[in-house]
Amino acid sequence: MIKKNLIAAVALIVFVSFMSCSDKDKFVIEKGKVGKITKETTIKELKEIFKKDSISSKMSENDSKEDDYFQEEDEYFIYDKEGTLLLTITPKEQQDSLSTIKSIEIHDNRFATKNGINLESTFSEINTSYALRVESTLLSVTLFLDELNATMTVDKEELGLKDFTIQQVSLEQIPDLAKIKSFVIWFD
Repeated sequence: MIKKNLIAAVALIVFVSFMSCSDKDKFVIEKGKVGKITKETTIKELKEIFKKDSISSKMSENDSKEDDYFQEEDEYFIYDKEGTLLLTITPKEQQDSLSTIKSIEIHDNRFATKNGINLESTFSEINTSYALRVESTLLSVTLFLDELNATMTVDKEELGLKDFTIQQVSLEQIPDLAKIKSFVIWFD
């Protein structure tokens, strides 16, 4: 009797551990991986990966290679059961279900790195966890996290800059409590 209870208890612990790990893995961000999506994942496989969620898409209209620079890109939007936008996925090849993924924009703060960095992280937390490079644009500052092959943007207003210049900004100029505007993982 004790042996049966012991076996049942061990089986339950293994099952719960497996379930909590797989649920945790659903939201892990690593280099070349977001949840269950990897560099090898094709657009066609998204239906299976997100079968309990909802996928909508915005397909590009122009398939002419002449205007490649200005061509819109296909986008796939992943929503959970409650209708919360989780991810925006852009394929490498437009209008091709066998294409692999070019980038994933993170919209839900449950997605986090092994260091706990997510959309709600402050600049200080990110700077402490990863080596960063910075580049200025007209309206924002882009942080490059080479270890993850990711970019994050911070609004220039978070820095107290309101002009539309490409004034170079250094890491030291970014306030510790600056909030992240976007978080993109690149798969190239």
